[in-house]
Amino acid sequence: MTDYGFLSIVPPLLTIAVALYSKNVLVALIVGIASGSFIIVDFDPFNMMLNAIEEQVLAEFTAGTQSQVIITMMVIGGFVKLLEVSGGAKAFAQKMLSLVSTRARAQLLAWVSGLAIFFTDSGNALIIGPLYRSVFDEFKLAREKLAYILDTTSAPISILIPFIGWGAYIMSLIEKSYSEIGLEENEFSVLINVIPYQFYAFLALATIPIVIYTGKDYGPMRRVQAEHIASIESDQAKPKDEDPISSDANTPVGMFLYPLGVMLVLVIGLISWHATHGGITGAHIRSTLILSYLTASVTCMEMMRRHQQRTYTEMIGLFVKGAESLVYVSIILVLAWGLSSVTSDLHTADYLASLIGDSVSPVFFPMIVFALGGLISLSTGSSYGTFAILMAIAVPVGFELGASMYLTIAAVLSGGLFGDHCSPILDTTVLASVGANCNHLSHVVTQGAYAGLTGFVTLIAYWLAGIYETPLVLLVAVVLLFVCMTLAMRLFGEDVTPQQ
Repeated sequence: MTDYGFLSIVPPLLTIAVALYSKNVLVALIVGIASGSFIIVDFDPFNMMLNAIEEQVLAEFTAGTQSQVIITMMVIGGFVKLLEVSGGAKAFAQKMLSLVSTRARAQLLAWVSGLAIFFTDSGNALIIGPLYRSVFDEFKLAREKLAYILDTTSAPISILIPFIGWGAYIMSLIEKSYSEIGLEENEFSVLINVIPYQFYAFLALATIPIVIYTGKDYGPMRRVQAEHIASIESDQAKPKDEDPISSDANTPVGMFLYPLGVMLVLVIGLISWHATHGGITGAHIRSTLILSYLTASVTCMEMMRRHQQRTYTEMIGLFVKGAESLVYVSIILVLAWGLSSVTSDLHTADYLASLIGDSVSPVFFPMIVFALGGLISLSTGSSYGTFAILMAIAVPVGFELGASMYLTIAAVLSGGLFGDHCSPILDTTVLASVGANCNHLSHVVTQGAYAGLTGFVTLIAYWLAGIYETPLVLLVAVVLLFVCMTLAMRLFGEDVTPQQ
């Protein structure tokens, strides 16, 4: 195996730097892939182009899982378009406004809805996002706030559920790591004992109601919200969704609820069936979403035919147009996967993981593992990859140091999740932008200020847990997060949204 050393972290660092400078994620990803391939082929320009296209981008695009994700996104995009054009989404928003009387309740409802879709981290944003776009618009809330809520209720809730794909994958890593060091504890039992120490997941989920409670925003989110209000007041803003929506004021809310109900019933039914017939896999989740959304689309088409006298030819055209609207996002995802492939070939995660020493105090070991996990996940754009690499290294090292295995595993998971939450090149971050229909880099920057503070509190929590290994540390961490967040809001925050 070639040891690229420091060069292995150049492509991800360069990608992030170019993205922040150019404000163009496509350019940044292309630069990252090209630079990585340049290093892999020993700085040969011709072979660099071949490696980048054939081994990184095309190989990732044709991989089964990636293709399934893109197809799933296209189907969901088609369904969302039908709801928009039918007027059902608008009717739903108007109904919600009669039920949700304040901005705080609108955000809290979006948060609760996100928690309910715990069975898929990637599908979460695509299911919940379109439901609340119009609601957030009516309350003059920036779409970046919706993207933040979507992103924070995707992976953080999924990683806490032991009987879905995340849990199955993590248990397989635990079983392998334990077998290598001679421990025989059941992996499911280990995972259950680890859950109370997954501090970042719990704290990220708690951050949203704290932000809602304060009624303020700070950092980039405050700036974006102020710009959003200013653009509305000056009548310079264009609608987020510029496609024609039915102007029929009598459009029934059932035009939205019936197709949505069909989708949710099928999702719950199929997931339950898979759970009792061999377990839930990623492929099961994606096939469930495709079948559910296709059936819901046909339901919506039939209702539009009956109530609006539209033809199936016209409605299929709308469905295809909705799928086409996600081509740009699909390109971003393919390039993000390509960059992840590059970092894998360069052994970026191995290099970062090698920074862990074997003479660290057990008290500080969970802190170090968390920080390193965040760095690996942020750099590689893969929480799953981070779990695999760091679990194989941190568990044996922690065992030799006498560190708690539960804390060590929890720190691996929290670190990978933290990097996942902050990374601009991860699919869940991209899909949160898609679900909210907002600028991707704007979502990354606005979310980063909140995620960074949550990560800081998580770091302190692992230090405390290293001294006092008890689940009660989670309660202390939540209180500390509340204090830090409210203090930040008091010092730097402001409520720039007009009162309703």
